[in-house]
Amino acid sequence: MVDVVDVVETGRVHFVHCVHSPLAHPAKLGYTPPRPRERMDIMASCLGHAVCCLTLLAMVPAAAQDNHKEKNMPRYQRTSYAGESVALDNGHLRLVMFKRLGGWGWGEIYTPEGKLMAVLDHLGEVMLRDQDIPMRLEADTFRRESTPEGERLVFAVRATVVSEKLKGTSFDNWMHYPLKAPCLVGEVSITLLADQPLLKIAHRLKATGNYYARYIRGPWLRVGEASFGVAKDDSILPGVEWTVDDEWSSGPDWFKDPWALRAVPHPNKVAIPLMALSHEGTGIGLSWNPNQTVTRWFNYRGHHPQPVFATPNFIDRMNNSLFGLMVPDASIEGHENEVYAEQPLELRIDQRIDFDSEIWLTRGRSLDVVTDWVKRHGLPDPGAPRWPFEETLDRIAQAYNTNFWHEGKGFGTYQHGGPRPRVPAFVRQYMAEHPDAEVTKALQAKVDWCEAQQEKPREESAAPPSAEETRAALIARGKKILENQREDGGFFFDPDGLHYRKDDFTVARAFIEPMGLAGDAALDLSVTPIRDLLDIAEKTGDATFREAAHKALEFCMPLTRPEAGDFWETPLHAPNLFAAGHAAIAFYTGYQAFGDPRYKEKAIYWIRAILPFTHLWEPKGMPMLYNTKPCLCSSDWYFANWVRDHVQWEVLAVFAESARLGFRWDEIDPEIDWRRFHEGITMAAMRWMVDHTQDNWRPHNLPDTLEGYRRGEYDMCFPDTHNSTTGNYGGMFIMPDAIIANIRALLERKDK
Repeated sequence: MVDVVDVVETGRVHFVHCVHSPLAHPAKLGYTPPRPRERMDIMASCLGHAVCCLTLLAMVPAAAQDNHKEKNMPRYQRTSYAGESVALDNGHLRLVMFKRLGGWGWGEIYTPEGKLMAVLDHLGEVMLRDQDIPMRLEADTFRRESTPEGERLVFAVRATVVSEKLKGTSFDNWMHYPLKAPCLVGEVSITLLADQPLLKIAHRLKATGNYYARYIRGPWLRVGEASFGVAKDDSILPGVEWTVDDEWSSGPDWFKDPWALRAVPHPNKVAIPLMALSHEGTGIGLSWNPNQTVTRWFNYRGHHPQPVFATPNFIDRMNNSLFGLMVPDASIEGHENEVYAEQPLELRIDQRIDFDSEIWLTRGRSLDVVTDWVKRHGLPDPGAPRWPFEETLDRIAQAYNTNFWHEGKGFGTYQHGGPRPRVPAFVRQYMAEHPDAEVTKALQAKVDWCEAQQEKPREESAAPPSAEETRAALIARGKKILENQREDGGFFFDPDGLHYRKDDFTVARAFIEPMGLAGDAALDLSVTPIRDLLDIAEKTGDATFREAAHKALEFCMPLTRPEAGDFWETPLHAPNLFAAGHAAIAFYTGYQAFGDPRYKEKAIYWIRAILPFTHLWEPKGMPMLYNTKPCLCSSDWYFANWVRDHVQWEVLAVFAESARLGFRWDEIDPEIDWRRFHEGITMAAMRWMVDHTQDNWRPHNLPDTLEGYRRGEYDMCFPDTHNSTTGNYGGMFIMPDAIIANIRALLERKDK
């Protein structure tokens, strides 16, 4: 028989051990108790008798044996464990919080099936400028509360005092840290919603004195730690990153240094305040309030949550991926990527530090995590437009009558090849709708002049082409399209031929490296021919083109990231909004043609893929709601930075074309308020429309345009780009045709 037997209950975890076994003191410093199978092996060998372990197990209550399961034991090995744990579990998500030797805590987040998705590394951490050891926030105690939202754990936390930890050790007589009290104290509460796989985390901290902090960290989530490691299906930081498989965030795939590093980006660059990662069908997200003032003292500037994103975790250099929030924030681009702030955060006694965040699980990929956030929070109200839609059309008509008209030359601007004697479709339509308006009378004279400059009509003897001639021309066009289709159904990239638009690829290839390889297939290149092929097949009756369209759709079915929409100046496989829109339209057209419900489902996926490129929040004092990024990359590796800059014409083109085809995305995908989204992107573009008196635009590659801008020649155009960090506009001017098309589409919906 065994001399002494202990049965120790620690929280919900029970340890059974004999005084002669290695399990005699499971809570000793740094000791992690063996897992159940290891404990059984040890007990079976204790004193060499299997009877011993049977006797020990018999002494443990049945409930204790149930709580002895693996799920209550920590998987995270990079820490000490004091033998205590507490869990929140609603059947959708399980959070187990553990106690370190210094106090509570760290947490492990599990799916209902028991898959470890992430480790919440601490309840907060601070690094002072004048102390070389970071200090975690830990709690001696916690309380459990039942709230209308769900079960809550509240931890009374204090920052580690290094001098206390070293007292009485061999370090005590040669290391001296003058801080004798915790520099931060407060509470951290974690609430698991009753019926959702969602945790709400609130940090309510305050400084105990005057300090300089290189960082204060809120949630620090190590995704995949002690589980699937760096593996992922994909990850998204909206407006900044969209990586797949083994790609690195901040990698040089879409940028070259120094722009490649964007792990701690200017907060304004993040389009939706969330981070997402998926692995084998399960996604995890972390979100925050980007306008929350985490901390501010007196009349100093406030600091907002600073996202930190690394997949894989090259910041901590660990086998996981990192989602984190911290302060200070990168107030200017020059302070980006400072995990340890060069200019420390000044703290004063009793200064508050608050973080509010959410962590949740979603079935599917990272885009499903993003979509889940949108469903839960709803699309933001775009507010009132700059002018009512009808008034905007009136103003554009006035612009055509004034600054868009050049006497003796015609309609247009000097930034678009100069004015020409061509009557814009909008002018004719507006005149027909407003026959008695004063501007119509003035425009009529200009239209008459333009028409007088046109060539004489074709002789009546010139007969229109026959139906057979038209069919032959359509078939010839279809065969030309098929010259670029590969055997697998995809369409290949031809940078020096079919896809040559500008010399950007030539320059990048010669000076640095190709932005895409000839022969590569990509989403946008493969979906844009589909509508033409189906149209040709319908008009000619030739099934060859219908089958080619079907092959292209099937080739694109496995693809999950939109790529190649701006192939003329950006890396071919970079994440791209235009490609997402083109794919949505192509797949819904394919659904109409073939009736395959998979194509409708994929069309919904691709229209939702526009969301990570769209600003669904705006900083106070800088309007940018519903501004969109064209792609998450740079032009020519080094030039225009499309993580920093917004572009609106591409999303306008997608929704204008959708409206022309009669696609109502709010009816196709009723879970998302696409009608509000359509209003938002249109109203954003109206906000962009030029008013030279605001002096918020400068040219890029056409410096001579500045004087014309100052004279008001481009008023009611809209610029190519908006800088998310400065709020200023730049680039080419774009005529308002796309805005007109979207306003008209919205007005038509309003009338019905």
